[in-house]
Amino acid sequence: MSSNKPKKRQGEMKVFKNVYIPYGGYWSTPFCTWQGSFQNLHTIKFAADVGNRFLQEGKISPKEFDELIFGITIPQISSFYGTPWLAGMIGAEHITGPMVGQACATGARCVELAALGIEAGLRKNILVVYGDRCSNGPLLVYPNPEAPGATQDKESWVWDNFGNDPFAKNAMVETAENVAKEAGITREEQDKITFLRYNQYQEALKDDRAFQKRYMITPIDIKDRKGRKVLATIDGDKGIYPTTLEGLQKLKPVLPNGTVTFGTQTHPADANCGIIVTTREKAKQLSKDKKIEIKVLSFGEGRAKKGFMAMAIIPAAKMALKQIDLSIEDINVIKTHNPFAVNDIYFCREMDIDWKNMNNFGSSLIYGHPQAPTGARLIIELIEELVLKGGGYGLFDGCAAGDTGAAVALEVRVD
Repeated sequence: MSSNKPKKRQGEMKVFKNVYIPYGGYWSTPFCTWQGSFQNLHTIKFAADVGNRFLQEGKISPKEFDELIFGITIPQISSFYGTPWLAGMIGAEHITGPMVGQACATGARCVELAALGIEAGLRKNILVVYGDRCSNGPLLVYPNPEAPGATQDKESWVWDNFGNDPFAKNAMVETAENVAKEAGITREEQDKITFLRYNQYQEALKDDRAFQKRYMITPIDIKDRKGRKVLATIDGDKGIYPTTLEGLQKLKPVLPNGTVTFGTQTHPADANCGIIVTTREKAKQLSKDKKIEIKVLSFGEGRAKKGFMAMAIIPAAKMALKQIDLSIEDINVIKTHNPFAVNDIYFCREMDIDWKNMNNFGSSLIYGHPQAPTGARLIIELIEELVLKGGGYGLFDGCAAGDTGAAVALEVRVD
């Protein structure tokens, strides 16, 4: 293990001073491409099943928590009762909390909400759970008495919102094309960085998925509706295609005269994750290794001009770093939610860093995007990579619907 401990600096962090994550106090399921292995699992019930398994394997009582925050962006049957229902199913009937849906920013936002509660002294130990299923998304019908014959307005929650921002009047893929055009990002660059990200992900699969097994709960049995027969057993991410540079170069752009292909953008997925956010004292009690300390430092957010979503990652990152008097040069590990290869090319240009110096062991461009859990898994992987490096500062950053971005900075110390 290499040593990469944080530099000594004068003064204290300006934002969060007493917000910690216990080492090992988190989980992720595998990410399975939509309409795949997890397509028929109820998001909240699935999250409760995995959450119970995490608590039991870690010998953590659900009574330990004084709040539950639930990140979910795609409605499920009875999700009206989201957080208290989930709390009840994991044996924490004594607590409740907010249900948060902020598209791709949900992962970072829930950490911030938990951090605010801990920092203010209102809570001492918060469980944050994220769950989403892009598969079989709901078709919503809205009354419209002014329509001809009082016909109803209809919305496919997942598909229609991927395809139309009601404010910017464009699809998600168009935002990537807008940034590519304005920033002069070429098709060739997008193919090359996608191939790099694919190879980085392969590092997480070495030695029988040694890196992923540091945080991922597997195997997961998929049972029939009666819960009796095992239909499949999932032991890792599903839906990732073998990728070569030559194969990427052969793909046609999604839009006429565009640069983004289906190979240089992510795919929808299904999954759930969880993170414990707590005080320093409680983190030490719950940590799987008392020598490792994980401190949440700051949160940042930003917004780009209409139709340029990928650009929002820059003000978000700069806000998170400015609040703690750090520059990008001080950061030891960077992980990004990169729904398009364009995102990382733009980020690296603006921050003046090399493509290779971020997203080790994988990113959402390769293993998929189940919405709320995406940022959470990236934050978890950020922590684990910092531990392998012997400690340091980490930055998670990602864009989100509405031309927005969200970032979280944290510090890992390994004694």
